[in-house]
Amino acid sequence: MNILKLFKKRRVRAQTEIPDKPERLEIVLSGSGGQGMILAGKILSEAASIYDTKEAVMAQSYGPEARGGASKAEIIISSQSIYYPRVTQADILLAMTQEALDKYVMSLKKEGLLVVDDTFIKEVPQGFVNVFKAPFSALAIKLLNAPIVANIIALGAIAAITKIISREALIQAVLARVPEKILVSDRMAIDTGFKLVNDSNFQWSKRSVNGK
Repeated sequence: MNILKLFKKRRVRAQTEIPDKPERLEIVLSGSGGQGMILAGKILSEAASIYDTKEAVMAQSYGPEARGGASKAEIIISSQSIYYPRVTQADILLAMTQEALDKYVMSLKKEGLLVVDDTFIKEVPQGFVNVFKAPFSALAIKLLNAPIVANIIALGAIAAITKIISREALIQAVLARVPEKILVSDRMAIDTGFKLVNDSNFQWSKRSVNGK
């Protein structure tokens, strides 16, 4: 059986609602140019708005260099209409490099979720109570021999922690976005992200978000 065809047959809108999901999350995905933060932002927003039943908007910015400079994608996911499409104070920050963390960490709420790639990040500022560390980039090379999918491993971890999008919706959004030659690696990357969270027993209390 052709595994790529098997994946494609499953491109259907996810119907399962996720319990205990926040009404709105402001998310910043940051890293260096070339790490796929903009693509990750598109996948995350499309997973929420196309394959789940939420509203989502995205904005993006790059550093001074097209490749290597800090870049970020801002995503807002909500169960209600979104009237202001920019992140004002992030509930979630993903940082894939030390430069990105240093540049954007002050945009994160103190009770927010900080997700870092400790392949490259060795210094995390004090004062954040919800910090999830994992070697996304190292695992992408070691397990999948594909450094380009580190961003997808990170998305899988974020989805597993926050449940802001369903696993199925993330899979469908990835299948719709990535080239066929890396579909298998990207699909495995999602599973890797979920496994990292499940094995760690990490939990983020969403009651601190939106004043709840």
